[in-house]
Amino acid sequence: MALAPDVSLSTDPVPLEDDGTHVDAPGLQPFVFALFFIFGGITSLNDVIIPKLKELFTLSYFQAMLVQSAFFGAYLLMSLPGAALVKRIGYMRGPVAGLLTMMAGCLLFIPASQTAIYGLFLFALFVLASGVTIVQVVANPLISLLGPAPTAHSRLTFAQAFNSLGTTVFPYVGSILILGSLATVTAAELSGPALDAYRTAESQAIVNGYLGLAVALAIVAGAVWLFRHRLRGESHAAGAMFGGFGLLKRPRFGYGTASIFLYVGAEVAIGSLIVSYLMQADVLALGEEAAGKLIALYWGGALVGRFIGSAVLRMVSPGKVLAFNALGAIVLIAISANTTGAVAGYSLLAVGLMNSIMFPTIFSLASEGLGSRAADGSGVICVAIVGGAVIPPLTGALADLSDSLAFALVLPALCYAIIGGFGLFAKRPL
Repeated sequence: MALAPDVSLSTDPVPLEDDGTHVDAPGLQPFVFALFFIFGGITSLNDVIIPKLKELFTLSYFQAMLVQSAFFGAYLLMSLPGAALVKRIGYMRGPVAGLLTMMAGCLLFIPASQTAIYGLFLFALFVLASGVTIVQVVANPLISLLGPAPTAHSRLTFAQAFNSLGTTVFPYVGSILILGSLATVTAAELSGPALDAYRTAESQAIVNGYLGLAVALAIVAGAVWLFRHRLRGESHAAGAMFGGFGLLKRPRFGYGTASIFLYVGAEVAIGSLIVSYLMQADVLALGEEAAGKLIALYWGGALVGRFIGSAVLRMVSPGKVLAFNALGAIVLIAISANTTGAVAGYSLLAVGLMNSIMFPTIFSLASEGLGSRAADGSGVICVAIVGGAVIPPLTGALADLSDSLAFALVLPALCYAIIGGFGLFAKRPL
């Protein structure tokens, strides 16, 4: 906690902005940190199940990336209803609804496995992500509001470190449980009933993992429900569900929303390809499980960078830090795409370090000055997270067309270039 002393537990009323509204939230921040941990970890599990489903259903890279389309497509369809729900039932009951929806998504993996139908796995992921969306609509503005406005960038970056902790832990454990199969055949060698039986048996590892998550989510939902009265003085601006889109007329908010779209797309695209990339003979030539474990380094870099960034952002302009990190990501991608062996593998994994401060910094820069429209703004920005449903399949299509994962990395690099431009644009104060 030394990196961000303002993230201490406070019982004093906290101003939401300059509109005279206050909240009183004793002991609330640990629960918000737990929410960041949970939805970060669940999101990163996609990087583990993509290679598993790709093998089970003999998919192309484009088809395998539809996992991310199903998951992040929920942000497009559910963010605004989620924001409306939060405005109706409040910042503490909202997460409970989201957690229970996530639990339902986890349970849907049971019929998906029993029928061995790829489309049902995608549907289960969509329901799971719908719950994640509701939780994220709550978590981002809430952590920004639980403290002084001038340190919102640092506080949100610190909270995102717990998100990164989840994305570091979950893939490592998931690789052992899901990718550690002892099967001596592959789906490509089977057909008919034998193929269906193989898919059902091999997907059971996925089911077991998500059943464990369902139990954990039920426990967390119960704990949050017990604290539903802890937030006092909460208020939201009235307005229609789609009224938040009017905020896009503000240049900083509009550019920031586009940057969120591109950032999530680039980060998810790289994370989704890591296992396949590291398994290549001219990179690290690893087995599936060993490559899956290294996903933890990608997300772990973001974890370390967010703790460091929460301190740096107190001393350096957030816009400058964002532009620097975007440039660093481009350089690392260029190195990886033009080298082989350990240099190619670990330089791509190091992009995670550059990603560290991007989401919270873009979010807080875009949201400055929204005041009581914070929930509306968060809903619109969460819609932009649909970039994770668009950029990864396009990256996969590039890989299929060029027969080169290294060449496909040019698309994430272009995303980072535009994000760097937003950092320079947002250097000046409102």
